This record gives sequence, C-alpha cells and structure tokens, in this order.
Amino acid sequence: MRDQPVPRPLIILVGIAAAVVALFGLREVASIAGPVVLALVLVIAVSPVRSRLDAMRAPIWIQVAVPFLIVVLVLVGMVGILTISITELTSLLPAYAPEFQQLLADAQQWATTHGISNDLLNRGLEAIDPGRVLGLAQGLLGSLIGVLSALFLIIVLLLAMCLDAPVTAKILTTGEGNRPQLVTALAMFAHKTRRYLIVSTVFGLINATLNVLALTLLDVPLPLLWGVLALIANYIPNVGFVISLVPPALLALLDGGVQTMVLVIAAYTVINVVTQSFILPKFLGDAVGLSTTMTFISLIVWTFVLGPLGAILAIPLSLLARAVLIDSDPRAGWVRALVSGSRPRG
Repeated sequence: MRDQPVPRPLIILVGIAAAVVALFGLREVASIAGPVVLALVLVIAVSPVRSRLDAMRAPIWIQVAVPFLIVVLVLVGMVGILTISITELTSLLPAYAPEFQQLLADAQQWATTHGISNDLLNRGLEAIDPGRVLGLAQGLLGSLIGVLSALFLIIVLLLAMCLDAPVTAKILTTGEGNRPQLVTALAMFAHKTRRYLIVSTVFGLINATLNVLALTLLDVPLPLLWGVLALIANYIPNVGFVISLVPPALLALLDGGVQTMVLVIAAYTVINVVTQSFILPKFLGDAVGLSTTMTFISLIVWTFVLGPLGAILAIPLSLLARAVLIDSDPRAGWVRALVSGSRPRG
C-alpha cells in the first residue's frame, strides 16, 4: 500500500505552530538568548580582523585577544557614556518643572481660546505629570544598571566565542562536502550581517556626529547622550529615526521653546533624509536581502520576543533565520524571492 503524501496545508500549519512555540520559548529565556545573539553578532562583526591576523600567521592568542579587546572597548565606552549622560539627565529634569508647568498653562489657554472643552482638556492634562517624566528617567537609569549586569555575561560570551572562532571556521570549511548548501547559507549570513553592521555603524556615526553638532549649536542640553542614542537607534529599522528624535526635541521644547524644538526636528530630518535616503542605499544595496514588509515584521516579532535588544538585532536575527530555514534549502527559491522582494531566478 502506497504511503499517502502529507497535505501541504497541514505542513504549513505545523510549521506555523512550531514557529510560535519556538518564539515563545525564546521569549521566556530572553535574558539569556539576547546576550548570546548580541555576542554572536559582535564576533561576526570583528571576524575580518581575526582573518587578517590569521593570514599574517599571528599566534592564536593574538587572533583571540585583538578582536575581543576591540569589541569590549567599544561596549564599555558606549555604556560609560550612557551611564554618565543618563545620570546627568535624572538630575537635570527636576529643574525644568516650572517650564513644564508653563507650557501646560500656555497649551490650556490656547485650547480654551479655540473652543476646546475645559473638562476634556483638564482630563488630558491630569494624565501629564512632570513626576512621571522624572520617573521615566529614573527607570532608564535602573534599566541601565540591568544592562551593566548583563554586560558581564556578554563579555564572557564574547571571550568564549572568540576562543572558539578559529576552530569553528575550520569546522565549517570541512563541512562543505556534507552540507554545502547550509555552509554556504551560513557564510552568506555572516557576510550580509557584517556588511550591514559596518555600513550601519559608519552612517550611524556620521548621523550621530552631525546631530551632536546641531544640538550643540542650538544649545540643547546633553548633546552627547542624544548622539549615542542616534547611533544605537540607527540599527532599529523603520522607527529608529523617530526614537532618536523625540527625546532631544522634547528637551529642546522645555529648554528653548517651540522655535528650538522646530529647529531640532528640522535638523534631524534633513540629516536623516540626506544620509539614510540618498547616500546609504548606494552603499548598502541589497546587503540585507529583506523586503520592506519583512523588515518591519522582523522588527515587530523580535521586539516582542527579546524586548528592546530584539529591535536592535532584528535584521541579523532575520538573516540568521533566513539562512537556516530558507537559503539552506535549494527548493525554497520562491520563498527566498518572497522575503527579499525580488523575482525568483529561473
């Protein structure tokens, strides 16, 4: 008796169910999975340094130590800047309480003159409490302390992965004979991730530098903090620009008024449009290999699974999932075209 083929709809439903179970499982261990993925991505980013040292026949300990130290110095530097800046922000915000109350009073007066109901306006103003803004800043400081505790885990993982990198590279090379499609897919994942990170970092630094200069000229407090925020938000697809813009614009409103806030918004918009819309696509090209829709879905899914770190790692995580589930299967050409937004070959 011939075996009956499994219906395709059943395969699709089982696959979706398995994906949901896997994602919820990752969400339960997000405090571990997030640092592991971040460490992996950082090791991939500095792997060309190890390859160059290997080509120069440098000792193994140098091949491990140099990439490791590069990543650790960058991480510690960014966390240090954020720690100092957010501490200054928490001490600075209470001084703006009178300006905040004056803005609310001006808004109430403007709304009243334009016929908006006082009851409706009062209910809206009751939801705006200056203490909540201070509480949010203090919450950011508490979250940063949590990041500092996770930083130790990330550094330990980085050291372990850097130690294993030479052996892992050789294992992948020897595996080309048994699973060539999978090895090629993983190599392409590493290449695309590295290119994405390098280009995004370069343009993020350009954006951050220009933003800091603009905020300094406009005399907005803590320009270095907002510059680092712009650099980090540059890795968040689609909504990163808005995330980096809102805090300095609000602080500019409190410190310098509506005109300063408008100038900040204009400066950020011009810098973002020039670098991200006109220049970045020419350098990045099709390095990501994800359509606009898939990029946005990736942001939603990985933020749900891993929290804020998932938003930053959304593109690398989606590239890894694509490499393992799609690119490693020669029969999945149409799915590859679907997620990349390009026509299938052949």
